[in-house]
Amino acid sequence: MSEPDRKRVVQRGLWFEEFETDVVYEHRPGRTVTEADNVLFTTLTMNTQALHLDAAFSEQLPPFNERLVNSMFTLSTLVGLSVAQLTQGTIVANLGFSEISFPKPLFHGDTMYAETVITDKRESKSRPGEGIITLAHTARNQHGDVVATAVRKTLVRKRPS
Repeated sequence: MSEPDRKRVVQRGLWFEEFETDVVYEHRPGRTVTEADNVLFTTLTMNTQALHLDAAFSEQLPPFNERLVNSMFTLSTLVGLSVAQLTQGTIVANLGFSEISFPKPLFHGDTMYAETVITDKRESKSRPGEGIITLAHTARNQHGDVVATAVRKTLVRKRPS
């Protein structure tokens, strides 16, 4: 079969019509968080919190007695882990985040795994060809402990006609 005759599949997220509610979308592979990730993200975002940067300071503070991964890195990575499977090339915009929580911290060397449940979807009333999806994201560490949750509303494209 010659090159131009081959079927091609381009990686993309889901069109509005392809999203299913009450399905758990598991995002793999996970992401092991390093000290370098945490220090770089923390300093890039001008977050001078010693709990993220100062090992000697953090070792003195119970209950964890070690540096914590910046929770904004945890949130960003949680959303990022979902992109290839759900919204790559099909999202128009994030509309908002709510119900964000961090029940347990993430530490250097932990691996984060993410999953998403679509809790709602509706066609946009003001933007033909697009729809609004509500995603409930959950991040777990390698032990299965929930380290972050967030609800996100996004505007996504419908399948082109």
